[in-house]
Amino acid sequence: MPSRSPLPPPPPPVETRTWPDRDALLRDRAVVLGELVKMFIGPGRLGILWMWAGVAALGWSLAGSAFLMFEDALDALGAIPAVICLAVGAAVLVPAAVLMAVGVARDVRVHRLLVQWGALDRDPEGDKLLRRPRASLAWLLMSFTLCAAGLFGCVAVPATARAGQETYGLVAWLMGLGFLAWLTGLTGLVKAFAHRRWVLRMPAGAPAEALVAADR
Repeated sequence: MPSRSPLPPPPPPVETRTWPDRDALLRDRAVVLGELVKMFIGPGRLGILWMWAGVAALGWSLAGSAFLMFEDALDALGAIPAVICLAVGAAVLVPAAVLMAVGVARDVRVHRLLVQWGALDRDPEGDKLLRRPRASLAWLLMSFTLCAAGLFGCVAVPATARAGQETYGLVAWLMGLGFLAWLTGLTGLVKAFAHRRWVLRMPAGAPAEALVAADR
């Protein structure tokens, strides 16, 4: 998600590269890839993703409370607290959603840089440090759990509404929370699988041009 750390530049074109030897290239490649992997799959990134998702859920909860207030309001005066609650909820939800979208766009750029820098050369021993199996597994398991819980909420809540057990305002509120959970979990799953796919392709020995073109 959003971060103040600037992204490294893409590797220079072949005709302008100034590395004196392969060892120098591998050293620079290892440093850049290490930073990019932290930006993409580091444990802190999962916390930031969930933090913004939690802020968005708080905003939607305030909006859902407004829906319930509208249902219970007896006149226009009684709807004033609902309008205020809805405005506050939107003020919290919209920035959080925008920042999550900005973070996803940044993750796409980070992954593209990972592919480009990784395609410069092959370093099987040094690349072992970039695999991050524990971090990838944490992303996978936690994101899958959140995604499944959100999807269950989106499916189960309408069923209770059809049975007449919930009001429309409560259904909209719960389904919105479920959708946010599903979307956050799906984002984490995509990142976990993208990193795993990149790791598996690193030692393959495919031409650099083929690796870059495949991820465009």
